[in-house]
Amino acid sequence: MVKKTSKRNARSFTDCFKLRRTPLQRRPARTIVTRSQSHIRGGLFRRLPSELFDMILDQMSVRDLSIFSMVSKEVNGQVRAYISTLAWRKRMMNENFHHFVSFKQTFIVGHYKDLSLLFKRCTLLLPTKERLKFIFSKISQIPCFSMDQCELPGCLGLSCYGVFFQTLIAGWDRLECHRVFNFLCELTHLLKNIEAVLIERPGLKRYQERQIRLYCRHVLLDCWPNQPVKKFWLNLLLNPWPLVSQARLLFILYGPSCPDGTLNWHSLVEMELPRRSLWEVANAIHLLFGDTDLEDQSNQSMLTILEELIVVPQQWHVDNVARLLVLCESSLCYNILASKAINGRLFEVSRLLVHIVLVCEEDNYHVSWAVKLVHRIYNLLRTAAEKFRFIQQLESMFSMVTMEMLEFSVTGNNVGDRETLQSLHFFLNSTARFHAKLLQMFVR
Repeated sequence: MVKKTSKRNARSFTDCFKLRRTPLQRRPARTIVTRSQSHIRGGLFRRLPSELFDMILDQMSVRDLSIFSMVSKEVNGQVRAYISTLAWRKRMMNENFHHFVSFKQTFIVGHYKDLSLLFKRCTLLLPTKERLKFIFSKISQIPCFSMDQCELPGCLGLSCYGVFFQTLIAGWDRLECHRVFNFLCELTHLLKNIEAVLIERPGLKRYQERQIRLYCRHVLLDCWPNQPVKKFWLNLLLNPWPLVSQARLLFILYGPSCPDGTLNWHSLVEMELPRRSLWEVANAIHLLFGDTDLEDQSNQSMLTILEELIVVPQQWHVDNVARLLVLCESSLCYNILASKAINGRLFEVSRLLVHIVLVCEEDNYHVSWAVKLVHRIYNLLRTAAEKFRFIQQLESMFSMVTMEMLEFSVTGNNVGDRETLQSLHFFLNSTARFHAKLLQMFVR
């Protein structure tokens, strides 16, 4: 009886427990909506009326708007549509580039840097070609950004365009930059305009030469503080042309200019120019060929370009050639003179060395630099006969140049000419210093 009662009580307890158990209830649905779910359902900004959304965008600065465009794909598209409106373009891209005070110049340049960031960020999701079409379709409508639209000197338009262009492609790889260059050439007909100038006689199309110089310098070259990047863009401009045309184009881009901005082609032929007139040409040559060796294949290209450059439009004044070599720095100057010496052009090398000594005296360079240059060329020659002939040719050239300057100072209408006598004085002093250093080096 006790066993039966205990079993019955156990069953009743179990049955009671089963009756009290309730099935597991489902958890309540989540009320938090992720960004992707919000995008699928339409998003918060899509629920706003377009007029109200445009009013919100109107209150943002250009830089804030560029940051806001990266919030989502939907916002990116709406910002892109907003900046495509005519009202926004008239309000934000209609700057006066001609009449401004000095403090406003920095503001205008900074404004177009912010505009470039805006266009760069709101087109992140587009392919490169579509990005360029969208951006340049808006920018090309500004007259001062075109190559042949603005004729006023001192226009700030191309400088702002250069800052815009630099900010836009900063961080892009070389393949994309090459695509940008090709797109820009198609848009502006840049290569066709350059070709039209190169096939004509130097100085015949003075206005077109000036416009090409301003556009290429401000938009493509001068805006880059990084020298390798600047070299990349300069090579893109030069590579489509043969070496003869490359020399002409280098002069168009960096040659001395008149006060009105046109190129001064004949000044290098007729007179000796100060070093500031040749500084930019020398920097361009050093940028292109400064890292080449004497046995490098590109060294021959450098020599060809230099040979063609110093005869444009005619043979340069020999002092200008010597000053250009001095400004190109020692390694590049040595490569040029050494290549001429190896090819047996000792007369030309000696004449250039004599005038390099004179340039060092006039421009306050230490004459020991020229002495080391002569010593390196002397050691480059292989046989003792070649070395003796080089020294003999160099000394004969010193005597020849001295007699030429002396005759020029005492004949014709040049009697008492102060500049001629001063040049002769410089040359005699430089000759004395050079030979003193040269003898000191050989004695050592």
